[in-house]
Amino acid sequence: MIDRGYVQSMARYNAWQNRQLTETLRDADAATLRKDRGGFFGSIMGTLNHLLWGDTIWMSRFVPSVAKPTGGIDDSVDFTPTFAVWSAERFRLDGAMLMWADTLGSLDLKGQLSWFSGALGRDVRKPLELCIAHMFNHQTHHRGQVHAMMTAAGLTAPVTDLFIMPEDM
Repeated sequence: MIDRGYVQSMARYNAWQNRQLTETLRDADAATLRKDRGGFFGSIMGTLNHLLWGDTIWMSRFVPSVAKPTGGIDDSVDFTPTFAVWSAERFRLDGAMLMWADTLGSLDLKGQLSWFSGALGRDVRKPLELCIAHMFNHQTHHRGQVHAMMTAAGLTAPVTDLFIMPEDM
């Protein structure tokens, strides 16, 4: 289904996208970031927090050194208290994702992943490759929501085309 190159490319894409969001939103005031814009997680900040929370929970399942986040999906919108804290935590986790992707071997992507899903309220067992692909798809989905909210707020949203990603990213 996927290979090491896919994971490396998507980890690079994730870091590039998040770096662009950080640079673009750095000067936005808290009211702009926290205003309910009708997104699934309400605001730009709520969605960014949910995305960081989701990435953290998935990475905690893939890499034992990543601590599982507290709270559930409903709490995820408040995962970090400020944009500055979000930026620092996002940078840290993106670095961990890049390092993890670079250490993967072909066999590291095989097998099953088992966990308790708070969203479903039960134990789940799925192919590891599917779970990794889901994490990257989840990122793209919610960054698209952030992009739409930024545009609606009159902010300049960053470019998201994968083929435009710098080679040295």
